[in-house]
Amino acid sequence: MNPLLAPLFARRSVRKFQAKPVPAPLIQDVLAAAMAAPSANAKDPWEIIVVQEPAMLAKIAAGLPYGKMLAGAPVGFIICGDLQRVNGQHLSYLLQDCSACIENLLLALPLLGLGGVWLGVHPREDRIAHLRGLFQLPENVIPIGAVAAGYPAEHPAPRTRFAETRVHRENW
Repeated sequence: MNPLLAPLFARRSVRKFQAKPVPAPLIQDVLAAAMAAPSANAKDPWEIIVVQEPAMLAKIAAGLPYGKMLAGAPVGFIICGDLQRVNGQHLSYLLQDCSACIENLLLALPLLGLGGVWLGVHPREDRIAHLRGLFQLPENVIPIGAVAAGYPAEHPAPRTRFAETRVHRENW
């Protein structure tokens, strides 16, 4: 691995966290990094709900089948997209923009000594409805994903899943 890319390869899914709160300035840094993501026509349709209350994190986890680690995370981020603000009001752009936002958030975490894991919400209607109900989201705001984050209690080794067989040069 090229050492210049070490921070990128260090982004690994972390599902176990230390029982240590994440300071507000670090959360602010993570949010700033997330919102530095590109978006179609610079519409920035993302909306992020920051959750630190353990009872609410447990409620969120209860409706996300693969999100049980949220109940033990010091902080959760719910990334939503506003259909009224996205380029051309296209769901596809909303999904792309919010995914870029989530990836930026995930890349920022290890740079700040934190870890996290991306939990898919969209397009699962039951998960969307669960978060819609918990947060009373307006109809034009769609929950796209969640991230459980905190100080890691596990440290997966950096890696890539590069596969030359999936690279097509000049044509298929």
